[in-house]
Amino acid sequence: MNFSRNILNKLIGDLSQNTDDPVNTLYYALRLLSKWRSAMIQNTFIKEEGTKVLQGPLKGLDFIEKSAEGCHVPKLLGSYEQPLHPFIRKSSINNYKKIINIGCAEGYYAVGFAMVAPSLVSYAFDTNGQAREICAKLAQKNGVGDRVKIGSDFGHADFARYGHERVLVFCDIEGAEDDLLNPERAPSLRKLDIIVESHECLRSGVTQRLISRFKATHDIRLVEDNGTRLLEAPPRWFAKLAHLDQLLATWEWRSGPTPWLIMRAKK
Repeated sequence: MNFSRNILNKLIGDLSQNTDDPVNTLYYALRLLSKWRSAMIQNTFIKEEGTKVLQGPLKGLDFIEKSAEGCHVPKLLGSYEQPLHPFIRKSSINNYKKIINIGCAEGYYAVGFAMVAPSLVSYAFDTNGQAREICAKLAQKNGVGDRVKIGSDFGHADFARYGHERVLVFCDIEGAEDDLLNPERAPSLRKLDIIVESHECLRSGVTQRLISRFKATHDIRLVEDNGTRLLEAPPRWFAKLAHLDQLLATWEWRSGPTPWLIMRAKK
């Protein structure tokens, strides 16, 4: 696409100022427009369906109208992080007495796991105060407030509390997993099952570093994501959307690779 600088300025206004890379500017402009369009689809979804999750492992979770961060419609559709679904089904989650959700945001997983597994206690940690408040309200909304324990910071020493129990560490902390998940500094990690989103797009090489740290003590599976999503039974109104809107409805706003590592402690 051989757009001139003047045409770019007309198309995306201020976004094209102070840059020597028009193609990169156009890319970010398209992301911004796509997020705006996603918000319009979000409004339609809530009008038609409310806030219940439609499918997937957390089906039936009564969610919120706006996520604390990131995309929202995929969570309501139940297609969010779909490659991870085989590892977080009810049958898998029921194997644990506790889940430590580090980087819980608004509580999609922390509350969702407590909802699908009635005997589970979910420990939800996030450094964002607003996210913690929303998580607490979401837990009450879904009748699991007594089994969702919310905290802020979580450090290496905190893992020692859980090293002798059937516990799953579920971690999504935007690259900080590179520092936190270190069995040299937190020896109890060698005994705990871990599911971690590896933010390769933020910290190059973090995936292999984590694999190297845990390969002696864990069976490890790398789960990659090509962005493809499948809806089991989309609502009728969804099928009437333009194809681009259907794609945007399942788009998770990722700027680069974020694979998962499923690490089961060797017994």
